[in-house]
Amino acid sequence: MSVKKFFPILTWGKDYSVDFFRDDLVAAIIIAMMLVPQSLAYALLAGLPPQLGLYASILPLLVYAIFGTSSTLSVGPFAISSIMTASALAAVFPDGSLANYLAGAAILALFSGAFLLLFGLLRLGLLSNFLSFPVVSGFISASAVVIVVSQIGHLFGVHSSGGSLLALVKSLFSQINTINLYTVLVGVTSYLLLWLMPASLKRMAMVFGLAESWATFLSKATPIVVIVIAIALVQFFALDKEGVSIVGTIPQGLPVIQIAVWTGLEWDVATWKSLLTSALLISIIGFVSALSVAQSFAAKRRERIDPNQEAIALGLANLSSGISGAFPLSASMSRSAVSFNAGARTPAAGAFGAVGVGVTAVFFTSVLYYLPIATLAAMIILAVISLIDIDAMKRTWRYSRQDFAAWFLTVVITLIQGVELGLICGVILAIVLHLYNSSNPHIAVLGKVAGTEHFRNVDRHAVELCEEFVSFRLDESLYFANARFLEDKVNALVAEHPCAKHFVLLCSAINEIDSTGLESLGAINQRLTEAGIKFHLSEVKGPVLDRLKQTDFLDSLSGNVYLSHYQAWINLAANDASES
Repeated sequence: MSVKKFFPILTWGKDYSVDFFRDDLVAAIIIAMMLVPQSLAYALLAGLPPQLGLYASILPLLVYAIFGTSSTLSVGPFAISSIMTASALAAVFPDGSLANYLAGAAILALFSGAFLLLFGLLRLGLLSNFLSFPVVSGFISASAVVIVVSQIGHLFGVHSSGGSLLALVKSLFSQINTINLYTVLVGVTSYLLLWLMPASLKRMAMVFGLAESWATFLSKATPIVVIVIAIALVQFFALDKEGVSIVGTIPQGLPVIQIAVWTGLEWDVATWKSLLTSALLISIIGFVSALSVAQSFAAKRRERIDPNQEAIALGLANLSSGISGAFPLSASMSRSAVSFNAGARTPAAGAFGAVGVGVTAVFFTSVLYYLPIATLAAMIILAVISLIDIDAMKRTWRYSRQDFAAWFLTVVITLIQGVELGLICGVILAIVLHLYNSSNPHIAVLGKVAGTEHFRNVDRHAVELCEEFVSFRLDESLYFANARFLEDKVNALVAEHPCAKHFVLLCSAINEIDSTGLESLGAINQRLTEAGIKFHLSEVKGPVLDRLKQTDFLDSLSGNVYLSHYQAWINLAANDASES
């Protein structure tokens, strides 16, 4: 790997201009205004002190600016990563020890970073493709529901606990009599303001003559405005004395770098294994989410995203989060969209945003003392509701019942048993369904379309047939899961065509033949030969043919290998017809 490829900043940095700086700075201001409240909220979601959200938004963003390839990707705390962190920590440390939570979160970030870095260095970025869309969509949608329900307690002033929907609902109903009306008022008001204010602010700004770009900029400041209003209400009416939970003291200053965050820990092997497993799942989901966001915005600008380099960049960002004492992170779709629309030109926009967060951590944390937890909960709920993808469910149902089954199972298990088990079961089901489908591939008996050189399924088209010439197509690679299926199909075709002299397998859809498939081809060849039928292949792909040439199969083949299926028809069917 070249130095410039490993350090993309050397590529875009040499052409950095004043115009780029201006655009990146404007985008950074907007990103920072979103990032500060979201960082605090997602730290709360992860079950951690709020300052850790700020810590996760400083050094990791600077690191990504050096190693990342996306000009608009907004790296930092992410709702799904946060809820997965909370679930992992709650499972490993049921006593809720803050010391264990802090150490566990940092170690999760380190492990996640190490996995991602390994993926990138070994060029394994494409492993993310093994997560099917229904599984990812179902997992994210179900996780969003769990997140929303988990925050309803904060919105109503009650304490809820549990890693699944059922546990959370049960916990909420058990404390329904302890609802704090002042907290409800603050939380619901915050939610309504966050929902309605952006459009209102933009319209009002344009009425007063501001340009649309500045009006849009002002609308993005809604979270800051809501925070100011909420803090003012709590402080003026002394709502904290009425039972409204507040953030309280947030330590001022930048994070202290700790390389060995595990120093002094006396955890057993099971704890480390559990954290390792959780970190692997967090890294995979975080990478898939970040990569999909980066590629979607890169396509709009006709930029190229390197998946492996993105894995390296996200891995190093998570490692830097871990040594900052923070928690696993990924990329936010909403912040990335804002960054894109704000005109960010390079990854430097994220770095400038990190400076803004750092300034907040050093000088302004005391201002956040009276920030109500209910307002942060409202921010989380509004942010994650958009992750519930009902349209994807409808599309999947209409297109494929099996894919919908994977989606549905992922959703149900995630809601009932928790996020980690839901994801694992969804992935397993998707793999099982794929193996099932490929083990029962579509096999079409073919005939020639009159007046053409094309061959189509006899059950779908009016085609020309020859009694002595049977051609069929396997629409799948030939491997251990479907090799026996092909043998059984050929046996059935032999029984259905007693006059056949030639069997031709059209191999245009076969991309690979494994050892089991090769043995099956040999068995088919032998059986057909014993029945007085010659076995032929046509349109074998180059790489597949190269592999076959390394064996003795072609030497034992009773028939020939034809470049085109039409050639096989001319040489076999047409000749037989003329001879008869």
